[in-house]
Amino acid sequence: MPKQQKRWVWVKALTVEEKATIGLACERFVAEVLKPRFLPQIHPTSFNYPVDISSKWRGSKYGFITRFRSGFPENAGEEFDAAFARFDHVEECLTEIRFDVMWRRHTGQWWRVHSAATLDEALHILETEPCLRPPI
Repeated sequence: MPKQQKRWVWVKALTVEEKATIGLACERFVAEVLKPRFLPQIHPTSFNYPVDISSKWRGSKYGFITRFRSGFPENAGEEFDAAFARFDHVEECLTEIRFDVMWRRHTGQWWRVHSAATLDEALHILETEPCLRPPI
């Protein structure tokens, strides 16, 4: 896989209202699409197992997160989060807010899967792209 080029772009920050609207749409997507499809039930195991899928803002990036619970005897019941996808706010074209759709590799690096997608396009990509599925 070729090395990904970094690009620096100056982008107007999102307003509180824009972030709230985007956050509500993404939370609804998690509740109506991701949880029923990938986590309809919690199945405890003797390893780490998923217990929830959530999403939240971190600056100008909106992340999608799987919460795991440990089943190992030495730390049974401890929980941790693992991000699996995120939307990076990159530009605004007239009235449309655009995002880069990012995938988190097993190495912890973020890789751009799609550039400059609208929110609806980004949610569709998250739903249909196999590499962006939660690690369940």
